[in-house]
Amino acid sequence: MKGFAYDGRPEAEPLRFAALGDSLTEGIGDPVGGGWRGWAALLADGLAPAGSPVDFRNFAAGGAQTGDVLHRQLPEALDFAPDVASVVVGVNDTLRAAFDIHAVAARLDTAYGALAGRGALLLTACLPDPGALLGLPGVLARPLARRQRAVNSVVHALSARHAAAHLHAADAAWTNDRALWSADRLHPGELGHRRFAARFHAVLADAGHARGPAPGTEADRSAPTRAAGMWWLATAGTGWVARRCTDLLPGLLALAADDVRHGLRGTRARLDIRASAGVAAALASVPGLEPPPPACDHVAGVAAAAPGTSQPREARP
Repeated sequence: MKGFAYDGRPEAEPLRFAALGDSLTEGIGDPVGGGWRGWAALLADGLAPAGSPVDFRNFAAGGAQTGDVLHRQLPEALDFAPDVASVVVGVNDTLRAAFDIHAVAARLDTAYGALAGRGALLLTACLPDPGALLGLPGVLARPLARRQRAVNSVVHALSARHAAAHLHAADAAWTNDRALWSADRLHPGELGHRRFAARFHAVLADAGHARGPAPGTEADRSAPTRAAGMWWLATAGTGWVARRCTDLLPGLLALAADDVRHGLRGTRARLDIRASAGVAAALASVPGLEPPPPACDHVAGVAAAAPGTSQPREARP
């Protein structure tokens, strides 16, 4: 894991932390004071030693895809010259008809490289697939799961390439614990954001890069009820689903039909092989990238990329 040095830093000079990504990093699901807080803001307070200032800037935006991070958020983040930079993005790419794992790999490699090349400690994460979070029927969930596994595999390989501190957050325990999620079932609630921040802090503290206290893991607000989830779906959720259906649903139905055909023939494994081949081709197109490590979704818990290797080093909170 690449690091930054506290030694020699002027006492009054703040540690600069830039957060890039989508609504997860924006803080959706963790409302505070009329706005959003989220895991990155919670983590920021635990990066520097007690009494040392931290300058936290959140460049993330709801709905952002990898292209938005590269072209809109990255230039502002580079101007900020961060010591630590998180890039957690990719789920929204999987929810678009024009999903292209080659483009995702190229964009992330460029963004990771730009930040790490300026000396920033890079933070990345693999995420659960949205079909599982929404509880979609298997015929619809499986194609989305293949896409998210592809993104996770790319993130995992590129995190090792750029010596990032990498969080495995695609494990089933995280996905299945409904107390961690907000009413919309796609974003963490306060408790989920706190746990996400605490897990990142554990990775950084294990490597000596988090010098402040770990974020608290007890929520101040109760988890949303099932009734709250139904209310969200009947109000704000209806518009969200309609917007996604316009773009995603026709292509998703075609993928689902292909999944059904292969299921009837007993050849569904071919779809997984095809997806894996797509990931391999996407990573092969990244200049200078060594063979990738095992896919992120096969590794439970939390891990950090070991310096100079393509195999992540296990770490636990």
